[in-house]
Amino acid sequence: MNKISYQVTFICLLFILGNLLFAKNDFLKEETQKYYIVVAKDGSGDFTSVQAAINAAPDVAQKRVTIYIKNGVYKEKVIVPSWKTNITLIGESKDSTIITYDDYHGKGDINTFTSYTALVQGNDFIAENLTFENSAGRVGQALALAVEADRCIIKNCRIIGNQDTLYAANDSSRQFYDSCYIEGTTDFIFGDATAVFKNCLIKSKKNSFVTAASTSPKQKFGYVFFNCKLIADSSLNKVYLGRPWRPYAAVAYLNCYLGPQIISGGWNNWRDPKREKTARYSEFKSTGPGANPGKRVSWSKQLTSKEAAEYTLKNIFGNWNPSLVRRK
Repeated sequence: MNKISYQVTFICLLFILGNLLFAKNDFLKEETQKYYIVVAKDGSGDFTSVQAAINAAPDVAQKRVTIYIKNGVYKEKVIVPSWKTNITLIGESKDSTIITYDDYHGKGDINTFTSYTALVQGNDFIAENLTFENSAGRVGQALALAVEADRCIIKNCRIIGNQDTLYAANDSSRQFYDSCYIEGTTDFIFGDATAVFKNCLIKSKKNSFVTAASTSPKQKFGYVFFNCKLIADSSLNKVYLGRPWRPYAAVAYLNCYLGPQIISGGWNNWRDPKREKTARYSEFKSTGPGANPGKRVSWSKQLTSKEAAEYTLKNIFGNWNPSLVRRK
């Protein structure tokens, strides 16, 4: 072997060795990253704040990162940014693990969309056994939870506020709310996401509107409620199932219990008769004193059994099945 061949061989060996060292460093980095993080107010966990735990999670994680939050009231504004993917927040108990803040539209430079207590932008987010609360009171728009990311699951959570409690946003976002409690006053479930609410308890705190969907024309489904229960205090008697924040709003209630607070007409056109031509409002086999299919506004629809059969998770969410997602 000549001198040049030796030099080439030596350079190749150095290149291979360098790649092996880089690979080893990447492996060690992966091994040392934390994928289970504990938050505790008393300092017994890894962090005392939820945001600090989210910040410590690996960026663009390919494995699920579980953040376990012990009971306590965490007064903080929480953001799950777009680069924090595959995050799971699990509370010790939904009633006693509370994330709360008190921003609202008009407080300093805060507007409706920055008034959130928690904002989710990272895809494949899961929250379970938690309370998200906006404690500002009846001061106007004040979001408890804003979800903009895709493939998000909110399970066994309480979402507490007044006006604009839950912002289910982004027309490319798919969201699944399972066995949650949601309460508010006006338009307290609003936005343009494709969102399913299953076995949820939904409480109106004022004679007003439950939903304010802004579904885009390209979306076949908007908000779909399966087997939910709509309740209110006995003093309320003029609650609407929804009004269209934008034309083409789509909301469907299937096999839901509607309390006596639901007005017989069911739906409102937001003072714009033109929206009656595009709004996609429907029900299927509503029960309870608020179920009045014969008295609903003429521009809403009572689904046939065949039409209702089209409302499946597969048809609504496409290639994403939330029931198959590993939560932790």
